[in-house]
Amino acid sequence: MSVSRREFFRITGTGLATAGLATAPAAADAAAKELNNATVTTTVCPYCSVGCGLLVYTAGDEVLHVEGDPDHPINRGTLCPKGASIHQLRDAPNRVTTPLYRAPGATEWKEVSWDWAVDAIARRVKKSRDESYETVNAKGQTVNRTQAIASVGSAALDNEEAYLYQKFLRGLGLVYIEHQARL
Repeated sequence: MSVSRREFFRITGTGLATAGLATAPAAADAAAKELNNATVTTTVCPYCSVGCGLLVYTAGDEVLHVEGDPDHPINRGTLCPKGASIHQLRDAPNRVTTPLYRAPGATEWKEVSWDWAVDAIARRVKKSRDESYETVNAKGQTVNRTQAIASVGSAALDNEEAYLYQKFLRGLGLVYIEHQARL
């Protein structure tokens, strides 16, 4: 029996489609059952300044599914390609999950603990602030500021987080405070 190339593709395609139809409902039922038992958390997409709403389905520490929030006033359930791929951001195999530090003059990065990293950042911010803090300017006006530190905020912060972050930065005496949504 000889089968032409065209007939081969027709037969193969029909077989694959039939197999897919037979297994799709079972897989869909299992996935739906898993999502029905999941915890749903609303959050904001961290990619850009639009602030699209997301629904994140989790079971324990595992993220099962991420989708656009249909009740969110900005995106009404739709997501851009970056937002739609957000599940891959969390579960990427080469995602950095621990702080990395490269010492001055070193060529290699090394893993450090979160406690070490936060402490090192705090010490450096304090040192820089102490060395550059001005209480009065050249005109003798009270300014209480540092111009040696700047901050670029994140569009992923909600209003309350942005307010607290702004208060923290102003408490340090920062003058140069920018936000991603304006860049």
